This record gives sequence, C-alpha cells and structure tokens, in this order.
Amino acid sequence: MSTEDTEGTESKAEIKKQGRGAGQPLRHIRQPIIANHYTGWITSFVEQPPLMSLIRIPAVWMRGGTSKGLFVDPADLPADPAQRDALLLRALGSPDPYGTQMDGLGGATSSTSKVALVSRSTRPGFDLDYRFGAVTVSEAVIDWSGNCGNLSAAVGVFGLHRGLVAAPPDGVVTLRIWQANLGQTILAHLPVQDGQPVEDGDFHLAGVAFPGAEIVLDFLDPGGETALLPTGQPTDRLEVPELGVIEASLINAGNPTIFVRAADLGLTGTESPSEFNRDTTLLARCEAIRAQGAVAMGLAGCAADATAHRPHTPKLAFVAPARAYRATDGSLIGADTVDLTARILSMGKLHHAFTATGAIALAVAAMLPGSLAWDALGAPLATGAEVRIGHAAGVMAVGAMVVSDHGQWRAEKVTTQRSARRLMEGWVYIPALVA
Repeated sequence: MSTEDTEGTESKAEIKKQGRGAGQPLRHIRQPIIANHYTGWITSFVEQPPLMSLIRIPAVWMRGGTSKGLFVDPADLPADPAQRDALLLRALGSPDPYGTQMDGLGGATSSTSKVALVSRSTRPGFDLDYRFGAVTVSEAVIDWSGNCGNLSAAVGVFGLHRGLVAAPPDGVVTLRIWQANLGQTILAHLPVQDGQPVEDGDFHLAGVAFPGAEIVLDFLDPGGETALLPTGQPTDRLEVPELGVIEASLINAGNPTIFVRAADLGLTGTESPSEFNRDTTLLARCEAIRAQGAVAMGLAGCAADATAHRPHTPKLAFVAPARAYRATDGSLIGADTVDLTARILSMGKLHHAFTATGAIALAVAAMLPGSLAWDALGAPLATGAEVRIGHAAGVMAVGAMVVSDHGQWRAEKVTTQRSARRLMEGWVYIPALVA
C-alpha cells in the first residue's frame, strides 16, 4: 500500500500571506479508494479545496500536574494574534456547540482545553518565556488573562526536549521561567539525566492515576505588581443581584481568586464535581458571585463583561473547616490529614481536583488574619508552613511565605510539587481555511 504524500509547493510570499512559517507547508488530505480488494491512498486535488487542505504545526501534547494542554513554540505560529488564536481554537476543536471538541485535541473540560506558548527567553536572567491560554469549549474565546499553575510544571520539560535550553548536567536543574500573562517569575526544579528531563518516578499526585518525577515549583512574588488585597481588606461584602450580600476574600496571588464560605452557599466544602456540575442553578449562582467579584477586584467593568470575556479569571473557590470525606477515587480523607477543605470552579464548572494557581491564592489567604481561609483553619499556621488543602481528588500541600511590608501584606514565595510528561509529540493538523 502506497502512503506517499504530495505537498503543495508555494512561494514564501504565499506562505507569509497565509500566516504560516516556512516550516509549515500546506498539506492535502489523502482519501482512500478501494478496488479489487486493494486499498490505496491518493491525494485529492478537486476544485472545492478550502476545506480539503490542511496546515501542520509542530506541537507537543503534555500533562502538567492535573491538567493537559497543547505546547507550541510561538515561532511556529502566525505573529498576528487573531490568526494565532484562530489556529489554536481550531486545533483544540473550539467553538463546539455540542460541547465535546470532537474535531480537535481538546478534552471538553477546563483541565484539558488549554494551550501553552513556550520559547527561549529574551529577558536577561531567564531561561524560558511562557504564555498560557484557557480555551473555551463552546465559544471562540481564548482567555489569556491568567496562568495555569499545573501546566507550569511542564514548561521546563518542553523547553529541554525542544532544545530551547542548553542541556544541563545530571541532577536537579533550576530553570527560571517568565510567566508572561501575569509578569511573574517561576523557578522550576526538575530532575535531569543525560541532558533530558526525567519524566518517570514515584511521586504521586492526587488527581493523576500514575506516578511521575517530582517537579518543585517556586512562584516568586506571586502577587506581582498588583496589590495582594485589591480592596485593602482581607474580607469584603459583595452585593450580588438576586443573591444579596456575600462575604468574600479577594486575593491577587497565582491567579486572582475569590474565596467564599461553603456554608454561605449551603455547601459543606466536600462536594463531588459530578453532582455539583449537574446543578445548573448552583453553577449560575456561583458565576454571579464570581462576576461580581471580578468587578470588585477591578478586573471587569461590569458583571456581564466578566462572564463574556474573562471566564478564566478570577477564580471562585469555597472553603470550610477540615472534615472527613471521600475523594473521587473512593479513598477516605481524614479530617486530621487536612487543614481545611475547599473546592474551586474553573471555566464555569467545579474542578476535578484543585487548580494550582487557586491553591497558591488559598495558601496565601490562609496566612492573612481576617480572611475567610484564615477563619477556616483550626489554628493559625506560621508563615512558610504548608497548608494541606482537602480537595475533590485528595490532598494538596502548598507552602506560602507571606510578610507585612510597610503595613501591606506581600507574598514572597509559594512552593508546590507537581509532575509532568510528554503524551504525544509531532504535528497538529488544522484546516487551512482558518489561516
């Protein structure tokens, strides 16, 4: 059986016109024909071709922490943001009115519909530049307003495999990553052997079925240039239409995050994602609170704007004192193994575990007297101590260094442990019509 490809030959001007790099030739779909029990492949050049031709982009599909996403070097994408986003949306299969992303790589959940753009850094003192995009499943929206702390663990792995960073000696290497969305610094400490990252190991992560190599992430000054407490108060009162007054802690660390009491929503903090996400009325109430919190944090002009254009940030989480519950894998989480319980919503649904950036914000909030997270703790924790968060899939420990600087709270560093690995490496094919 012949499987030869015929590639179109194009001028550099035509390639540039279509928004593609010289290394991204137009590819034509091969269609099967069957004759005399022989199956072969021919290349179709019929005259309705816009949908019959594909472009290809080198990419890696990776797991980072409890998320999966498409990793691409931005040099392999169009420079125009609109063309870039159109390609990435189509690669993941969005927008999809059926909510499945069937014609793309996305997994139709907030944890599996993500993109990461990683390149050799142009900033002095940094190894890699990293920009994150949260891809909406049903809408043609990529939200570039925040970071994914889970995929942050895969940035160094991608950079080393792609040769964006010089091969280091064996041992644990520290890579300095510039998080471009938020203007923040991440230090990734990952094991290396023979110049390549080690991806297998015995580190177990709640929410991931198989163990991997431990990667330690330090998020330096995770509040960035913004105020840790955007309103200046550890707890605020939000006026939410049709719901009334809701007390909330608004925290700028990791990603902007809104914390409310589980009890104020009639919840316990031990809810399972499957049951929670079937309650459309509850989801709508949570979005109303999230959108109003976005306005209070100065991130949106009105609640409707936050819902339409900022689905990724701020996040909404609810917290409660420690209590025993069953994780989604059926294991019993004892009340004495956690400091508090919490659940977080991501892109309109309850997260299957807990977002890493949300955990950063929660660990910081737990160090702030007067915040709802502080109140949920059985006893205050010393700064730098690990906060054990009981989430839907298990337990996550996050350490936060928070100090008072001239009367203002500042997060110096937040540390967490993740794992990451490549799942697929090659080309992603996209209909040329979107270019």
